[in-house]
Amino acid sequence: MRIASRYARAIFELARESDALDRLEADMAALEALLAESADFDTLIRSPLVSRVEAVKAIEALAPKLGLGDIVTRTLLLMATKGRLFVLPALVAEVRRLLAEAKGEITAEVVSAKALTKAQSEKLGKVLAKATGKNVKLDVAVDEDLIGGLVVKVGSKMVDGSIRSKLAALRNAMKEVG
Repeated sequence: MRIASRYARAIFELARESDALDRLEADMAALEALLAESADFDTLIRSPLVSRVEAVKAIEALAPKLGLGDIVTRTLLLMATKGRLFVLPALVAEVRRLLAEAKGEITAEVVSAKALTKAQSEKLGKVLAKATGKNVKLDVAVDEDLIGGLVVKVGSKMVDGSIRSKLAALRNAMKEVG
């Protein structure tokens, strides 16, 4: 979303200039938790029935309770005034991406047939770090339908080493022969 990206870039640049990237990261974590846990907050940011004035009052009340910094609080108030709180989830995701990029980190989405052990996660992280040249944070999920193996996505690249995909490829090859 272009609106979210513009707000995220502005917040990020202001925080960087103010040497407040750690504060920004904490604020994003607080907002992310609120978005995940509160149906009322979701209604506040998405419902067209909530007026801009009500949204501003709600943000004014919530920001101190969440312990949000000045940059994020002012941005949320501006978004509420303009009726743009609906982009908040995309804004949080984009700020998270910018913060990770600034730290030289990248997130790898890993789906495995069963939960990875700590040793397996560490080894995979090291292999991906070597391949990408960046610090890699693993976002691991389990999908038993894979039967075995892994599906790893880093940025726009994906490697599917699952048994399910190998069986599908074999099935397609058999169709071509017969």
